[in-house]
Amino acid sequence: MIPDEPDHFDLSTTIAPHVVVLFGATGDLARRKLIPGMAHLVLSSLAPSIRIVGTSLEPYDDESFRDFAITACHEFGTRPLSDEQLESFASRLTYVGQNAGPDALATAVRDAEELLGEGARRLHYLSVPPKAALAVVKMLADADLVDHSRVIMEKPFGVDLESAVALNAKLHETFHESQIFRIDHFLGKEPAQNILAFRFANGLFEPIWNRNFIAHVQIDVPETLGLDRRAEFYESTGAFKDMVVTHLFQILAFMAMEPPTALEPKAISEEKNKVFRSMRPIDPANVVRGQYGGYRDEPGVSRESETETFVALKVEIDNWRWAGVPFYLRTGKKLAEGQRIISIAFHEPPKSMFPAGSGVGKSGPDHLTFDLADASKVSLSFYGKRPGPGMKLDKLSMQFALHDHERAGDVLEAYERLILDAMRGDHTLFTTAEGIERLWEISTELLDDPPPVRVYAPGTWGPNAIHQLIAPNAWRLPFERAWRPSKD
Repeated sequence: MIPDEPDHFDLSTTIAPHVVVLFGATGDLARRKLIPGMAHLVLSSLAPSIRIVGTSLEPYDDESFRDFAITACHEFGTRPLSDEQLESFASRLTYVGQNAGPDALATAVRDAEELLGEGARRLHYLSVPPKAALAVVKMLADADLVDHSRVIMEKPFGVDLESAVALNAKLHETFHESQIFRIDHFLGKEPAQNILAFRFANGLFEPIWNRNFIAHVQIDVPETLGLDRRAEFYESTGAFKDMVVTHLFQILAFMAMEPPTALEPKAISEEKNKVFRSMRPIDPANVVRGQYGGYRDEPGVSRESETETFVALKVEIDNWRWAGVPFYLRTGKKLAEGQRIISIAFHEPPKSMFPAGSGVGKSGPDHLTFDLADASKVSLSFYGKRPGPGMKLDKLSMQFALHDHERAGDVLEAYERLILDAMRGDHTLFTTAEGIERLWEISTELLDDPPPVRVYAPGTWGPNAIHQLIAPNAWRLPFERAWRPSKD
């Protein structure tokens, strides 16, 4: 029987030394995020003693993999590291070609464990395409590397309900659910976690966080980038599977969940899953799919491709708190701006005493806005009197930004935070088997009968049909005002 792990964790407990087995160690995610992030963890006081065993299909050896890692840190690291620090990090890296088989991998991991000493644990990071995940899990079982280990799974987790159920079932043959960490890097970002603090630590906001005060919610993650050499992956997923199921729905759960009984993984996961269980099946009539002009000319893309590079949809949560409040989600490639915002629109007053031409209502309703970009900003916009004679109203705002905080330098990158949480055994910011299966379940009708893709011009906000989707409301982006810059 696969051993279970405790439901609770203790932040004060010292984390055991870890061997990180990085599958897909020479891939784009590893180069841009994972290796620079682990370099910071290794050289910081936050993480335990770590050694990293990289494995992929590339014909590298230890020396060439270390060179690869140092180059990745130079190109994509967010913190400057000296040559001496980089050499210290590189000395902890070894490499095994995936074609060498399970025995070679097991030898490399046990050699690393010997260097770490007694009590070392294993963290397997599967930075591989979804179709390769089960082959990696089988390799770990054949190498006898399951005990004393945890496994991080990259998204998307399945491509529909049937594949997600099958993937979970096969995973559970090797790993207990408590050993599995399905990663969503959006939830590892400081701004996403700030939503929990904002909601549940302040008596000002929690009483108005419901249908009586909130008219609608927008979760908007447009991107200016195109495929970035990911045509094979994107053709098999598209914007909905790549972004909505794995990212935007998770953010929605943070926004909509009931207060958990405690700030601990099991309680938070249960409240998120209650949100997913309350979500109505997605009606294809409430979905707009788009494809940017020129997508079919991209290398590796079919000339008849119906893959969406853009999706906007209306989601409904059928529970007491949110009945009748629409949640509008939008994401896509090659759009006008790169943003990550949650915008909460409050009900307007039932009657206005202000005369025509005063400006009241001109800029839409009052909004509470969370910027989920790394700058981590929160803004509350509202109407106030314009200085001077008469009663003219302008939209004003109160803003807070992470860079205003004296501890801004302590922020971890999303992947750094999540890797550290997985080492600790903290599932708070990870998704569960039940949650991901429910999200695919409510997506079934859309996946079976998707609306046609509509072409939109690169550099715009998507197909024009998005305005009919949200009417009589309006999209929050582009903003009617700019964020205030840092004082630096």
